[in-house]
Amino acid sequence: MQIQLNGAPHAVADNENVQGLIAALDLAGKSLAVAINREVVPRHLWMERMLRPDDCVDIVRAIGGG
Repeated sequence: MQIQLNGAPHAVADNENVQGLIAALDLAGKSLAVAINREVVPRHLWMERMLRPDDCVDIVRAIGGG
């Protein structure tokens, strides 16, 4: 199925959850924030939140520096 990932079309497997998407993007264990359709999804809900066709997913990665 197709979702929008950070503003670009992205294919994901049917019945994929947020945790699976993060793993597929090699971002597991990173400091991230995820929003779907402009609503933040807390990390403890990533396994439960299933992706749906045309969801708009934004992933923001925290990067330190100064």
